[in-house]
Amino acid sequence: MTKPPRKPSKPLLRDDAPVRSRPRRQRDPAQPNLPFDPMPDRIEPCLALLKSKPPKGDDWVYEIKWDGYRLSVHIEPTGIRILTRSGHDWTHRFPAIQQAALWLPVGSAILDGEAVVLDEQGRSDFGLLQQSLGGRGGKKTSSDAIFMAFDLLYFDGHDLRNSELSMRRHLLNDLVPAGDQRDIRLSEEIEADGDQLLASACEHGLEGIIAKRRDAPYRSGRLGDWLKIKCVQSDSFFVVGYEKSTAARGQMRSLLLAARKGDDLVYVGSVGTGFKEKDAWALREMMDSITQKTPAIKYAGRRKNIVWLQPTLIAELEYRAWTDDGKLRHASYKGLREVQDNAAVYELDDIR
Repeated sequence: MTKPPRKPSKPLLRDDAPVRSRPRRQRDPAQPNLPFDPMPDRIEPCLALLKSKPPKGDDWVYEIKWDGYRLSVHIEPTGIRILTRSGHDWTHRFPAIQQAALWLPVGSAILDGEAVVLDEQGRSDFGLLQQSLGGRGGKKTSSDAIFMAFDLLYFDGHDLRNSELSMRRHLLNDLVPAGDQRDIRLSEEIEADGDQLLASACEHGLEGIIAKRRDAPYRSGRLGDWLKIKCVQSDSFFVVGYEKSTAARGQMRSLLLAARKGDDLVYVGSVGTGFKEKDAWALREMMDSITQKTPAIKYAGRRKNIVWLQPTLIAELEYRAWTDDGKLRHASYKGLREVQDNAAVYELDDIR
């Protein structure tokens, strides 16, 4: 298959008006069968591998890193399905994205992207997204979330996963035009030097950038075709306990955190900042329902008044670095991840 030009002079899907699939009619028995691919019920997402610096070379293209919930939007003959990273159906929670998908000029498609809520400066804000959904475990629908589409995996009867990224983006750019301000928007590729783009992203308070191999197919899992380079490190950790306090918000001084190491959990420090008063009390209520007598980690610290918890809550944190003894430095609480989001808890073998 020949590679399309990066900036096609003529859109693929439109001439004077959007192209829509015609109504079905009976097939002529004399007509040969066309090789359509069955539409996958669900696709495991391609995940970005954490790196400390952007890669070099023309083989890579860049995008802004969005801070939200990874979703896939399925446009099917029977309607729209919006699935989380772990395959839970959240269509009802994103009615604006569902409606926007209905208007796309395509009969069937699977879009890969991120649901985000933007702040006043146009930056994605995970905390605002959580608030719009009613917090962790909340049942609210979000009218503020938009979908930033960055890949097209299936398109009108054709599975695109074996096509290279540049081909998939060529089709996606026509389906979701750059600059469109509706509730499904294009996460635009940026032709730039990686180091300069990262510096600019950090200067503007963004989370970081994503680098993708231009000629790579879509492969599920964390295999290195996509890389993430962060301005401020942000990862997920188990909450394994909290330290009581009569003065602090929610009457808790800090949360005790753990990361994975193989099949074990390892204590990686605590976080005592970033809590809003309303969120702190809601978090305390959730934690008091999952207490246990013994810690889920080996703990040799000197903190007093610790309440140990079952390791079921996953907190998203920002932090600056790691100490020499493997603890988080300058950590700040951002919120709890949803179980359905299938957030990956930090592995201590990851790059630091």
